[in-house]
Amino acid sequence: MNYTVKKIYGKIKNGSAVVKVPGSKSITARALLLAALAEGESTLYGVQLSDDCATFVNAVKLLGVGVNIDGTTVKVNGCGGKLPKTSGEIYVGSAGTAARFLTAVCALSEGEYKLISSEQMQKRPQGALIEALKSAGAQFTFGGEENCFPFTVRGAKVCADAVKVDITKSSQFLSALLMAGVLADKPLKIKTAGAHGIDYVKMTVDMMWSFGVTVKEEDGAYTVSGKYAAKKYDIEPDVSAACYFYALNRLLSTDVKVAGLMPHTMQGDIKFINLIKDFNGGRVDMSAFSDQALTLAAVAPYLENATEITGVSHIRGQECNRIAAIVHNLKAMGVMCEEREDGVKIYPSTPHGADIETFGDHRVAMAFSLCGLMTEGIVIKNAGVCSKTFKEYFETLDNLIERLS
Repeated sequence: MNYTVKKIYGKIKNGSAVVKVPGSKSITARALLLAALAEGESTLYGVQLSDDCATFVNAVKLLGVGVNIDGTTVKVNGCGGKLPKTSGEIYVGSAGTAARFLTAVCALSEGEYKLISSEQMQKRPQGALIEALKSAGAQFTFGGEENCFPFTVRGAKVCADAVKVDITKSSQFLSALLMAGVLADKPLKIKTAGAHGIDYVKMTVDMMWSFGVTVKEEDGAYTVSGKYAAKKYDIEPDVSAACYFYALNRLLSTDVKVAGLMPHTMQGDIKFINLIKDFNGGRVDMSAFSDQALTLAAVAPYLENATEITGVSHIRGQECNRIAAIVHNLKAMGVMCEEREDGVKIYPSTPHGADIETFGDHRVAMAFSLCGLMTEGIVIKNAGVCSKTFKEYFETLDNLIERLS
């Protein structure tokens, strides 16, 4: 479906509102995995059940773990660190969390598993994680291009004492190894190479501690020890989803709040919310909250000064080439911008209406909808891609526009 955004700039009658967003995708995926590997039954509250998370749930079930869903409450009967099924075909779809986390779990479990994915995921980088798992003793057979989905993995019966992983392209590689590390037959030491924002790694470590596992870090090396225990766990609202509404505030001078959002959240994208309040252009290293590069790019044409987004070269390899998507859509709106090796520079402009190409990427759709609030004639093509993480996004936006105007 295509979605035509309603311009409301200059038409605000009521500037205050509260909106709800789904639970955090990042926390949901981690909680599901930790609960699946724990001993006993865990109850997770506020679970996000977007396409990505539903894919994760189905994959966990295929590994033999019991999962019962009642609204946004999920009960997980953990396997105690030993997967009930030692073989099977696991579909990870386009979910980066499912792809990386479950690859590590299968590679450090006794058994043989075939992992398949969407065509989109086949193009996303996995090599650094796979090489680390090979060094741990896992064996991979690829059905196509090396280090890409689909592949069959035979788990390491006896794990190496230490592995090394390059996190330059994704911190999820490290998070995957950390969470799956408890499956090794002895405490696993994980050394890191390269640089990447580690807020999501800190989230992983904090959540592992909540489920009973200790991670010690020293000079970029992490040692995992212990076993997961079942627990009851509340999932925070998704800060990445909340960011669109706080960016909307910057454009419209409104006071929209997201219900349940905590100022001291462990989600890294809170940095964007803190930044955007008074931001009026400038140079920003977004390596630590790169999911919001699209959001800032959509806001940038309406600011007084040029905006230079840096530190995000890795987003070329996400759901789509996000830097190219930014440049394509800004130019379609008549915005002056320059693509850089690790980001983009955007100049103050007077955008005009345009069809926004989403390139199958949920964040392109949601970010560029903000432009339509300011500029007449912005049409989001294939807006349904939002179902990946926030199926009700445009319904929520419609309702908010009605309340504001």
